[in-house]
Amino acid sequence: MSEQTTTGQRSAGPFPMVALLVLALSIFVNISIEMLPMGLVLPMSRDLGVSESAIGLLVSVFAFTVVASSTTLIRLTRRVPRHTLVVGVLLVFTASCLATAVVPSYEWIVAMRILGGLAHGVFWTVVGAYAAYLVPPHQLGRAVAITSAGGSLAFVLGLPLSTLLGQAVGWRWAFAVFGVACLLAALAVWKVLPPVDHLKDTATTETGSIALPVDHPRVSMSGMVVAVISTTLAMTGQYAFYTFIAPFLVQHAQLPEEWLSPALLAYGVMGTIAVLILTIWLGGRPLAGVVACMIVMLLTMVVLALSTVLPLTFAAVLVWGLAMGALPPLLQTRLLEATPERLLQPAMAWYTTGFNTGIGGGALLGAIAFDTWGPGSLPWVLFGGIAISLALIGISRIRRPAAA
Repeated sequence: MSEQTTTGQRSAGPFPMVALLVLALSIFVNISIEMLPMGLVLPMSRDLGVSESAIGLLVSVFAFTVVASSTTLIRLTRRVPRHTLVVGVLLVFTASCLATAVVPSYEWIVAMRILGGLAHGVFWTVVGAYAAYLVPPHQLGRAVAITSAGGSLAFVLGLPLSTLLGQAVGWRWAFAVFGVACLLAALAVWKVLPPVDHLKDTATTETGSIALPVDHPRVSMSGMVVAVISTTLAMTGQYAFYTFIAPFLVQHAQLPEEWLSPALLAYGVMGTIAVLILTIWLGGRPLAGVVACMIVMLLTMVVLALSTVLPLTFAAVLVWGLAMGALPPLLQTRLLEATPERLLQPAMAWYTTGFNTGIGGGALLGAIAFDTWGPGSLPWVLFGGIAISLALIGISRIRRPAAA
């Protein structure tokens, strides 16, 4: 098959549902592996002889590697065929996961996380654009929604799946299982995903997304900047707490450890419901959806910080999962609406950088809070990140009132 797909060719033929589902699958596996240590904090720390915060820092190492390397690696691989590049980085990711399952020490696991972070930065940038090469412009929104679902589901289901695997077969086998899943995703991409000519079709946006016209009332430079900053702050707070949700529930909320996996699975189910339903309900008004989700998260953090009643704590975790499942896609939609078309590519690059900075910085901040003040301080860290984000959004709307 020739490595060539033109705009005209994309306009013909049936909608590439199978190819897009393969992309969604590869995104789900990739992001789930990024989140993997979060669900394995307790068994990994016991087995490796390091603190829970040291395991949480594996998430920071991964995310900061993505932030530091992705721009350079994308430039270096600019002329590599996209199909070949996606398969290649998935194989590198497979190797890092399988190696993590067998290396003898924490230091070697850090090295494998760095290797995975190098592959992840390239993967996310390339896959984010791939849908744009497969469909004509009028189908692009639908295509991106399908591929993005893989990432959304990974953020809410990756942790309970890793926790379940860690309890069932051990943390090393959990990494091995996800490594095999990544290998299967690479094979599916190789077999199903068609090659594209990413250099020839310069009219396609590198993000695989459509911006609103520059004169649209929702387009705003300040809105774009606030969207990126709000995303970074919200994700910093989220991953400060979420990275250590397992020890919080076990040590602070007194949840029996054998109930941990079902509890996190319930969190993931609520997030999945949000991805499938809530984002559709508020999809036409993403800013209103962002504000609503943030207010709900503030209230649930107060409950989690103050409650000593396990059923109430569990209910708050479920509501948190619902709000958090909807928040990232709503934040991204708001960014796309607020971004002038000429700035779409750099805006999405800033968004990705902000998101990964939030993941890495949040895990680091959470580790500091966990070691200094204990797991009970973590809800307040998330409360602070969301409160500042909400304040920035409010200030920007006062200065520039417009439709949400």
